Amino acid sequence: MAPAEPNAPPFRPKGKLPVFGDEREGWKGYIEWEKYPEKKKQVEEILKQYDFPDPPEFQLAPLPKTNPILTGERFKQYHYATGLGHLVDTSWQYVLKEKAEDMVHVLQFPYNGEPPGDRLVSTEITRNEDFFVRNHGGVPEIDSDKFFLEIDGLVNNPKRLTLADLQNEELFPRETKVVSLQCSGTRRLEQIRQYPGDGDELINAPWGEGAIGTARWTGVSLKKVIKHCGGLKDGAKHIELFGADTYFKKGKVYNYVVSVPWRKVKTHEVLLAWEMNGKPLPKIHGFPLRAVVFGYIGARSCKWLYKIRGIRDPSEAPVQRKEYLYYTPQIGKQNALYSNGFSIQDMPVSSAIISPKDMDVITHDGKVKLRGWAYSGGGHWPIRVEVSPDGGAIWYEVPTENMSTKYYHAWRLWEIDLPLDPEGWLEFCVRTWDNAMNTQPTYVRSAWNWDLHVTSSCHRIRIYSVNRSKPLTAARLKALEENGIPLTPITKPLPIELETDEQYQASMAEQSGREPLE
Repeated sequence: MAPAEPNAPPFRPKGKLPVFGDEREGWKGYIEWEKYPEKKKQVEEILKQYDFPDPPEFQLAPLPKTNPILTGERFKQYHYATGLGHLVDTSWQYVLKEKAEDMVHVLQFPYNGEPPGDRLVSTEITRNEDFFVRNHGGVPEIDSDKFFLEIDGLVNNPKRLTLADLQNEELFPRETKVVSLQCSGTRRLEQIRQYPGDGDELINAPWGEGAIGTARWTGVSLKKVIKHCGGLKDGAKHIELFGADTYFKKGKVYNYVVSVPWRKVKTHEVLLAWEMNGKPLPKIHGFPLRAVVFGYIGARSCKWLYKIRGIRDPSEAPVQRKEYLYYTPQIGKQNALYSNGFSIQDMPVSSAIISPKDMDVITHDGKVKLRGWAYSGGGHWPIRVEVSPDGGAIWYEVPTENMSTKYYHAWRLWEIDLPLDPEGWLEFCVRTWDNAMNTQPTYVRSAWNWDLHVTSSCHRIRIYSVNRSKPLTAARLKALEENGIPLTPITKPLPIELETDEQYQASMAEQSGREPLE
């Protein structure tokens, strides 16, 4: 393969680039692949002609200190080679237009981004511009007036519904639900730093703690839509969801397709949403219509939804069958199969300390304020949050009045003024209990898996404690201030003497000197 980014060579076409025209009027960037095997075969042959860049190495090498952190050259060139290069630029323009300026661009294309942590936990409902994005392809541009949703497969009366039909409250009662979405890669950096795993062709992005967000979603229950289509035929146990984005996997091309069990739909836990926090869905979040699957990994909440199909078994599409698998710790590159990992659906209980940050130096008066989030999927909710200042021996419960609103399908934000006497390097950690008594594994090693999904272990940060209530520390801080000397970085040697000769002699006298008497 060609060198990986940032040293990837520029794309050079081999002959005339193919042209795959827009599938439907008013649907820019949407190519229908699933209906046309001959078109998929054409792309497969095109991709074979190229020596694409290697996936980047960022697990065994330092993570780039850039923003975007990774650029996704390999996937960009897949799009260039298949005549879809315009989606690369279009998608980035929507990032610049719809997301906050200071987003952490984990991957430029397909876009993966998370907000700065302090703003993430500043409000229990995440602003649209701060909501994380985990896309698998480019952003289609679909005119809402030209949009329609197909419902077929094992349904009794297949239908085609426009957005106006779905929004017609005489047909479908409208619902607004507060729901958190979380990428299964949240906190992946912790696994990468200790125990690297699969790099993945699409890139198992190096997410921090921000690949989670909570919004008020407005739409219609998928169960109501299926009922409008006469219900399911006998034997239908799953619902397949089709997204209009283009997805590549091992030299082949697909539309983004996943599925959810009918039992999930029956409990009104799948919403077809067109609004996010009272506004039309942003383009980058799936406009004009997306699925919101309560309590499941974000990958099941299909964006740019254009087709729903009743099926007997879970989808055979690669995102459902070959991605988002959870392996035992003894499974790896040497023996991983699609069939020896189970499919991740419900998100487990998890939490994170957002403030302070790992490796912070904290000057305090015997208490330190910690802030973070706690979440549990599958219809469970965080009931208790505990933090520890010593790596997990002693735990302090976050007061319930310091936790945000309790929802069936959303996170809770929390904060605590943690009593703290010791100084020097300490390890803070957090764990959450949900209403079913589930809690988190203690260490990253306990949760490690080859595909680096679902880092559900207790979140740990290292901080350097400077306790101003200690007389000696208070005196040192005063001296530093008087001399205009910063405390940080702590690794920089002090330019002043640590004590005067008189102070030293007095201290030695109190200690009876350094040597024994006899």
